[in-house]
Amino acid sequence: MSAITFDTLKFTKRLKAAGFTEPQAEAIAESFLQATGEAEVATKHDLERLEAKLVGELALVKGDLTLVKGELTLVKWMLGLLLGGVLALVLKAFFPS
Repeated sequence: MSAITFDTLKFTKRLKAAGFTEPQAEAIAESFLQATGEAEVATKHDLERLEAKLVGELALVKGDLTLVKGELTLVKWMLGLLLGGVLALVLKAFFPS
């Protein structure tokens, strides 16, 4: 994260032009500088790094989902075979040959 650059002189002059007295303009400029100095601002580079990290993690999640999809397909086939076997036993019990 980087700090915000701030031109206090230009800010003070603009406040004085808007009708503030010099002490008021200086106090406002100083307060604004102090408040923004404590703030952390994300730079373009910070956002690019975060984006790259999120893209990598998203790729991992997609890979995991592919594995889960394959496992679910296997479970569906196994469940189908199991139900077929149970149905065959039930039919055999009610319709003995």
